[in-house]
Amino acid sequence: MSRFEKKFGKYAVRNLSVVLICCYAIGYVIEFMMPWLAPYLRLNPYAVLHGQVWRLVTWVLIPPSGDNIFFVLLMLYFYCSIGTTLERTWGTYRYNVYIFGGMLFTILGSFLMMGCAYLFMKEYIIANGAEDFFRIGSRYFNTYYINMSIFLAFAATFPDVSVLLMFIVPIKVKWLGVIYAVMLVFSFLQGDFFTKFAIASSLLNFVVFFLTSRNMMHLNPKQIHRRQEFKRDIRRNTSGITKHKCAICGRTEVDSPEMQFRFCSKCDGNYEYCEEHLYTHTHVKGKGNF
Repeated sequence: MSRFEKKFGKYAVRNLSVVLICCYAIGYVIEFMMPWLAPYLRLNPYAVLHGQVWRLVTWVLIPPSGDNIFFVLLMLYFYCSIGTTLERTWGTYRYNVYIFGGMLFTILGSFLMMGCAYLFMKEYIIANGAEDFFRIGSRYFNTYYINMSIFLAFAATFPDVSVLLMFIVPIKVKWLGVIYAVMLVFSFLQGDFFTKFAIASSLLNFVVFFLTSRNMMHLNPKQIHRRQEFKRDIRRNTSGITKHKCAICGRTEVDSPEMQFRFCSKCDGNYEYCEEHLYTHTHVKGKGNF
C-alpha cells in the first residue's frame, strides 16, 4: 500500500470523520425540513441504472436513525472521536482507504443484491414491482454498518482502552467489540435478504483492511504521541540535520520523507526504527542508548 500512498496520499481527505458528521447534519436537516427528498437520496441500484446516478454519492447524507436527539448527538460525538483517533494513528491516507473502501463495498453490495434478487426472486419482483421492491431495499444500505466498522477498527487497534458503559461501568473496548461482533453475526443470520447483503458488504472493509494491515493493531497511545512528535520535529527541521535514524537499516527522514520512525517501547534504550523494521526487529535487552 505504501506505493499507492506515495502516489495518491496527497489527495487524502483530512479530518474525514468531521466531514462525515457534517454530512449527517445535512441529512438530519433534510429529513426534518424536507422529508420527501430523503427517499431520492438513498442508495437504490435500480434507480441508479434508470438515470438517478446521484444516489451513488448522496446516500452518504442519510444519517443513522434515532429518535432521541441527545443520544444521536452523543453517538455522533463518539464516532467522530474514535474516527479522529484512528486517523491520527493510521495516518490520513490509510483511514481514507478504510472509510471509502467501506462505502465502495456497500455500493457494490447493493448491485450484487439486485443481481441476486433477479436471479433467485425474479417472479416475486415482477409480481410486486421492481421499483417498490428495491425502494424498500435501499433503506438497508446506509452508513450505519460503516459506523459499526469504525468502532470495530477502534476496538481492534486499542483493545485495552476503557470506556464508561452507560456513563458508569468501565469496560475495555475489546469486550464491547466482541459484543458488537456477536450482535452483527446474529443480525446477519436472522436478517432478511436485504440485511444480509447490507451487513456483509459494509463490513467487508474491516475484514480486508485488517488482513492486509495487521501491524496497525499493535499501536498504542504512546506510539501515537511519538508519531505526532515526529511530525512536529520534521516541520521544525530546516537545517538539514537528521533527527531520526533507523537502528536497523540506517535510513533517516532525509532519505525517506514519507517514512515514519518510532521508538520501540520493548527495547532497553532509545532505539528508533523505521516503519518497516518496527515490528520485525529483535528487541534489545540490557542497557544501551542510541
